Amino acid sequence: MTNLLKSVRFGALLGALSGVLLLSACATTQTESRAELPQASGDAQYSTRYRIAPGDTVQIFVWRNPEVTTTVPVRPDGLLSAPLLEEVPAAGKTPAELARDLEAELATYLRDPLVTVIVNGFTGTFREQIRVVGEAAKPQALLYRDSMTMLDVMVQTGGLTQFADGNNATLVRAVDGKQEEYRVRLDDLLRDGDISANVDMHPGDVIIIPEAWF
Repeated sequence: MTNLLKSVRFGALLGALSGVLLLSACATTQTESRAELPQASGDAQYSTRYRIAPGDTVQIFVWRNPEVTTTVPVRPDGLLSAPLLEEVPAAGKTPAELARDLEAELATYLRDPLVTVIVNGFTGTFREQIRVVGEAAKPQALLYRDSMTMLDVMVQTGGLTQFADGNNATLVRAVDGKQEEYRVRLDDLLRDGDISANVDMHPGDVIIIPEAWF
């Protein structure tokens, strides 16, 4: 009976060890299969003219017509409503394009309306956002800005949690219509101050930060 118990315990220990080695091998294979991006240049520019998105707030100023000058939100369906304007498509347009559309709508009621649109509370379309998920202190979506780097993104998300496996984080990026995955070294960047681990960001990037195995 004693020998049988020893055999069972040894088998369980061997099985557990095999599982750990398998997980380690999988993690190593995953890390090796992902390319790394070059160090940040600090001057990357990928922004285009800002386009209005659902959730933005727009100020509609109609010259010499204060009664129809107003500030309204863009609804989740991309439309806005304002005095004399029931439902006008706004999402995906530049402020100037929306202003011209509003002038055309208001021309039914006003003589030669002159409209200026000012955007507040920039949300940006999804393709202009950078999303951070997983073991960041404050996971969130950020609006891309020219010359934005990984360090800028992590500062805005409050860095890593104590459970994060930062050096096994993944950056997902659309390249020529396909999703590519890259390894990013967030522990080296944030905890060791290794600036060579800093990389340029692109609009639409997704950063996935896994939990460390203990």
